[in-house]
This record gives sequence, structure tokens and C-alpha cells, in this order.
Amino acid sequence: MKRSYSKYSAKDDLFWLILRPWIFIPRVLYILLTFIFLFLRILFQGNSKNKNVQKNLSKYLFDVITDLGPCFIKLGQALSTRPDLVRQDWLTELTNLQDNLPAFDHKIALKIIEEELGSPANELFEEFPDSPIASASLGQVYKAKINNSYLAVKVQRPNLYFLIRRDVVILRFLGTFLSPLLPLNIGVGIGEIIDEFGKALFDEIDYQKESENALRFANLFKENPNIFIPKLEKQFSSKRIITTSWIDGVKLRDRALLEENNLIPASFIKTCVISGLQQLFEFGYFHADPHPGNMFALKGGNADCGNLAYVDFGMMDTITNSDRLNLIKAIVHIINEEYYLLAEDFQKLGFLTKEQDLHKLVEPLKEVLGGSFGAEVGNFNLKNVTDKFSKLMYSYPFRVPSRFALIIRAVVSQEGLALKLDPEFKILKIAYPYIAKKLLTDNSEEIIEILLEVVFDKKGQIQIEKVESLLNILFKDSENINSDLIPVANAGLKLFVSKKGSEVRKNLLLSLIKDEKLEFTDAKKLLALIRDTFSPLNIAKSAVQNIISTA
Repeated sequence: MKRSYSKYSAKDDLFWLILRPWIFIPRVLYILLTFIFLFLRILFQGNSKNKNVQKNLSKYLFDVITDLGPCFIKLGQALSTRPDLVRQDWLTELTNLQDNLPAFDHKIALKIIEEELGSPANELFEEFPDSPIASASLGQVYKAKINNSYLAVKVQRPNLYFLIRRDVVILRFLGTFLSPLLPLNIGVGIGEIIDEFGKALFDEIDYQKESENALRFANLFKENPNIFIPKLEKQFSSKRIITTSWIDGVKLRDRALLEENNLIPASFIKTCVISGLQQLFEFGYFHADPHPGNMFALKGGNADCGNLAYVDFGMMDTITNSDRLNLIKAIVHIINEEYYLLAEDFQKLGFLTKEQDLHKLVEPLKEVLGGSFGAEVGNFNLKNVTDKFSKLMYSYPFRVPSRFALIIRAVVSQEGLALKLDPEFKILKIAYPYIAKKLLTDNSEEIIEILLEVVFDKKGQIQIEKVESLLNILFKDSENINSDLIPVANAGLKLFVSKKGSEVRKNLLLSLIKDEKLEFTDAKKLLALIRDTFSPLNIAKSAVQNIISTA
């Protein structure tokens, strides 16, 4: 019989579980006792230098998370991508949460396939194995064969809807009840964060929804030669089965493994981060679970950008156009060290209330962000700033809007993945040039408005130092300075002569007038800056590099 899943509802699901105290009470007690024993063991053994003690402790941690079920495995997966938060010997064990969990009974999987697809697996496929090739939190994957092609057949774990519904309710109950005792100050009820997590999980167990997500994601990246999305096989997919083309690649979990396969780790880091930025800042639709089990390095590509495959599109989310543009503005204001404007951005994004006096936050923001950005951009580490922000949130009324829960999870997971491949990785070394290039090449009205804010001050005068800063971020010490010159030069010229560039032309003319007189000093500086950046020699180098890269 085919299942019909409901959407997540905190109120309805809580009412459902309270009416079943024989389920609710024993489960709450079991979770509490499990975490108490885990806490005590970590307290007494966590600092031990004995390798066997730490090995046993990491195995115990894995067993505890696995035993608690899918909701807790999802939380453990997030930890498994953070080498800067979790000690290496524990991290190795937690990595198994991504796709190396205990499998459920093969006979049950075969029964689910027959119920969902209408025929036994051995009739549907030319070859179907006796055991899964991978087993994750919500399902297990089989490598089947049909028409001389291999397929990935993901079968959902049994009784999953009940398990997730029960544990999300309990997590919300415990989180709300215990939050005053926890060393957290996120400025918003932890219940709201768990609600976002619950909604995402309920969507993730509907494989028909995942199929739609996969098709949408593939369409967004169809013009990108470095991103590969497996083909959905609709005739072998349903609510509890999803089948796609098989991916022959190497998981992004270990630098040594990539190098053994003659793959360059740095090239996949760049593709991963750039594609993540595109999802957030261009498409407004992103993969919210980018852990190494869901991403594969493929052959091909080049030393700069490797070929990358995404799989598992159950946990996806959107970001509104307003939030997307405000985030870009926030990054620009951080680059330019404009902390009052940054506070305004936080207010528009919902991190600060409308009543908050923003002037009081200028110095604290400067203290938290000033030392990590600007000239120190190459040394930026997301965790360092997050730690500083955590302290700031105790003294100032910052709050984390619940709609940012999955965005933060995705960004933190992605940086963690990159750190596993390269401990020296700095996310803004890639992110800053991407934002700078977007400002200089995107001709949408919203981005032009942000660009005008960078180039001209409120009086309409050219801000030479900020234009120079923007160009430096894109071109200074960049490995791809030459490859970016022609696209930026072309986009700038097209914008200037286009209808959309009328505001730019008007502001440039007005900037020449000071005290009712013509003043060419700033204009000369701007022309000199443009001349030096886009010199004929640099343009020639750019053309040669583009020819070489496409050859």
C-alpha cells in the first residue's frame, strides 16, 4: 500500500504525540539518559591522550548517534564536516554517518520496491544486487543494471515517517524546555530552528519531491560544464524509491583519496564553493546538505575548476530575492568597512529589530569584523568570526531568523568540506572575487543599484578608493586575473552604453560638478585606474589565457 505523508506541523504533531504517552514518555527518558551517559563519558575520557580510549570513545559516539535514529544522524552529519570543531579521530568515525550506516534488511528493501513500483526488482532490472552499496540516514542505495547502463536505486528506510515525526516533536520539546539552561544566545526560540529542520526532513522523505528538486537543480546548472547532475529515471521512482543514473566518481571526503586518483583537490574546492555561491546569490535555490557523501569528484575539468557531481536533492531550500540582495549588500559593506550600513543590512535581514539603535552597533561590528576582513581577507575563517559573533550576541540584541537555519548549515558544511580537503582553505579568498565580479558584470537593475552605491557616495561623488578596492579584490594576487579581465571589461562597456547605464552616465557627469564648477580630479584618477587595470598588455594576456583554457 502506498504511503501518503503529511506536511510538518509543530502544533498538530505535538498533539499527536501527547495523545500517545506510551510512546512519548519512554522515548524522552531514553534520549535524556543516552545524552547524560554520553556527556559523562566525554567529560571523563574526552581529554585522554590514550589512542585506544579515544578510538573507543569515537566508536561509542557513532553508535549513540546511529542508535538514536535519522533525526540525530542528520545532526551528526553536520558535525562530520567540521574538522575545526571535532577532533580528527572522532571525525573519522563520524564520517561514516554520511553513507556507511548499518543497512536495513534486504528483504524489506525488495518488498518496498515491489510495493512502490508494482513488480519485483529482478523483473524491473537486468541485474539487482543482494546488498546495498551505500547506506545513509534515510535510505540505502543499490547499484542496478538495465540496458547495459548502471543505475543508483535509493530505497527509503521502513517506518521513516513515524520515526522522524516522533523525534522532531521530542527535539522541539527538549530544545524549548532546556534552552534557558544551554550556553546559547541565538536570539530566537530554538523551537523555530527545529521547525525549519523538521520541515526540511519531512520534505526529504518524500522522494517524489526530491525528484522534482533534482530536475530543477539540473536545469539551473545545464550551462555549467563543471557541474554534473545524475539523470532521473522516472519510471523507477516513487514516493519511497528514487532512481538515477550511476555516478562514477570519488567522494570529496579525503585529500589523499583524490590525489591517488590523479585529481587535484583545490580544483574541486573552487568548483564546490563557486557553485554554492551561485546557488545562493544567483539562483536563490540551494542544496542544503552539501556533505562529502553527496558530492563526487569526476574525471575531466582542469587544474583550476574540477568536474563535480551533486547527488541527493532531498534537503533543498530557497532564499528570497530580497534576502539575496541584502546579503550581497552586506558583503559589499563589509569589504568597504561601512559598519552602519552593515547594521542596516542586518536589520533588513531580520537579525536586528526595527527599534534597535544602529549607531550603538558600529563599534562592536568593527571590533568583530574589522580584523578579519580587508587586507586580512586571505586569513578569514568562518568559525573565527562565528565565535566572535557568539560573544557579541550576549551583549547586543542579535537574533538568528529561523529562515536562515538551512543557509547557515549549507555554508558551514561547505566550508567544513573544503577544510577537510585543504586545512589552509579560506572561503573568502574565493567568495570575495566572486562577489566583486558579479557587481562588475551583472547588468540586473538590483546589482547596478548596489554597484552605484559602491562607486558614488550620497553626494554623487566618485569614491575612487572603493572602486580601487573592488578591482583589487578581483584582480590583486588572483590566480585568474587575466581570465577575468575581458569579461569585466566587456560587461562594463556594455553597461555604460546601454539604457540601464543611464544612471551611471548621469552620476559620472554630476560627479564632475563641485561648487558649481567643473572638477576633473576624481575623473582623472578613475580613468588612470581603469587604464592601469585594463591595459592593452593585460587584455592581450587575458585573450591568450582564454584561448589556452578552452583549447
